[in-house]
Amino acid sequence: MTTTASSRRAAAAGELEFFGHVIDGVEGPSASGLVFASIDPYTRLPWAEVALGDKSDADRAVAAARRSFDEGPWPRMTAGERREILHRFADLIIDHGEELALADVRDMGKPYTQAFKNDVQRTALNFRFFADHAHITPSEVYPMDSGHHTYTRFDAAGVVVAIAPWNFPMMLESWKVAPALAWGNTVVLKPAEDSPASATIMARLALEAGMPSGVFNVVHGYGPDSVGQALTENPDVDRITFTGESNTGKAIMRAASQNLIPVSLELGGKGANVVFADAELENAIDWSIRAIFTNTGQVCLAGSRIYVERTIFDEFVERFTDAADAMVVGDPKDPATQIGPLASGEHYTKVRGFFDTIESSGGRVKTGALGDGWFIHPTVILEPDRASAHQTEEIFGPIVTITPFDTEDEVVREVNDSRYGLNAMLFTENLTRAHRVAASLQVGTVWVNCFFIRDLRAPFGGQKASGVGREGGNFSREFFTEPKAVVMQMASHPH
Repeated sequence: MTTTASSRRAAAAGELEFFGHVIDGVEGPSASGLVFASIDPYTRLPWAEVALGDKSDADRAVAAARRSFDEGPWPRMTAGERREILHRFADLIIDHGEELALADVRDMGKPYTQAFKNDVQRTALNFRFFADHAHITPSEVYPMDSGHHTYTRFDAAGVVVAIAPWNFPMMLESWKVAPALAWGNTVVLKPAEDSPASATIMARLALEAGMPSGVFNVVHGYGPDSVGQALTENPDVDRITFTGESNTGKAIMRAASQNLIPVSLELGGKGANVVFADAELENAIDWSIRAIFTNTGQVCLAGSRIYVERTIFDEFVERFTDAADAMVVGDPKDPATQIGPLASGEHYTKVRGFFDTIESSGGRVKTGALGDGWFIHPTVILEPDRASAHQTEEIFGPIVTITPFDTEDEVVREVNDSRYGLNAMLFTENLTRAHRVAASLQVGTVWVNCFFIRDLRAPFGGQKASGVGREGGNFSREFFTEPKAVVMQMASHPH
């Protein structure tokens, strides 16, 4: 929905909130004066207007980041100096937590309790962790028998383009922006067009924290033939990090290859959840509910394929269904709400397509219903056809399949028979089995008897169509820096 500068004036008058680009330390409109509306998924009405960027705005943002990197103080500060600013930034994120949480609630329908208690805290933690990590992580030193001495420098890579998804807007934006900034890079962030507001708020707070102009830039717009494409094709960019759909990741990789720009891609998933008969059943059900229905199922890591050992299948299904039916569906601004609307009309139509074809695809509906507006209630499908779209494609909504299995070898084959390989869960009290199965699964992360517990030092990413590369801890350092070997002669007359 695109309008003109008159709509922006209406927003300034208080009718709608306005969120502009933040380029070179200044928030403002697009060069064209165009805007687009951000739609509240609960009311299905516009709540804000956002600067609609094009190639000229994207190029301005990259030029500002380039100039700041080449001439400004940020990459020339010590890691400790950057750390102080990033910690002030994190403090401001906590202080403005309600504003940031409500921005994501209004943009994409996330339940407020999840946004405020989880996403705000994790966003601040990401900035604190990477600020500390860059400050204290040791380098590598290699004494040599030849009388020489080798060490490694980790210098900032340059200008980083970060393209973030709409399902965890501020949290996933910070996962990319925080390590890039901590290691001395400058950043151009393009948030998803469905969830733009929190990105502008964070850029405002970064400036308030003392971040120099041009270090953290935000530019809004669409992907193909718009801001996204312009950013990925710009030769002044040094790194591209993207989280989103697999086909978009392929397009970004093609664009980046023209300028040999390294990319980090965290893409789609079809997470499997394996429950063995010896699992602590209450724990398995509790985590399994969270794994599929958190954020209304709009999670790339969602445990959307559940496999349950046949001897406990019926009991698991009944208890899991009771827990799903008890979830509170409603206004995402209500603190009691656990399931909000789907994030947009376009996404609702996609997910409803999966809902409407359950029985024609061979599945049996245990529970689930369509609600008013863009709501779909928690939906459980029993024993779908293993080749059906419900079992093989990323639904990205509150729909889960449950399938029985008989043997460990059988379920490992089923889990691995997917074009995705982002993550999996398994529930068992057998320690040997836990290690054995975890080693056999073709995924980037395995959670045993839990879900979504993160150590930010550990690698995060996926195999197969779920991504390229890893981020987190030293893995982020490797991506956002240019490691450089320095070899020094230590003796006057080496042997």
